[in-house]
Amino acid sequence: MSAVEANVGQSCHTSERTSHHSDKTKQNLQSRLNRIEGQVRGVKGMIEKDAYCDEVLNQIASIQSALNSVGKILLEGHMKSCVIERIQEGDHAVIDEILTTMNKLMK
Repeated sequence: MSAVEANVGQSCHTSERTSHHSDKTKQNLQSRLNRIEGQVRGVKGMIEKDAYCDEVLNQIASIQSALNSVGKILLEGHMKSCVIERIQEGDHAVIDEILTTMNKLMK
């Protein structure tokens, strides 16, 4: 069972919604985000040192890819837990919510 599947069944439909990621998933996301943060600092340093534009652009592409990976992990967990749960509870407004979110991710 994946870390995402381990979250299924935990309540996410409350008056104040929160996520419910496993500790393993949180650690994975935090590690990825820490690396991304370091990459962004690296790009800032490259610009300060007048690095060749192509090198900076390649680093930016790498950062975007890493952010997309974080987004995919979060989206998968959200769809396998909260979205399914809310649909089962009859809350079909979650479909419009997830479509809006996916449109933002795909820009």
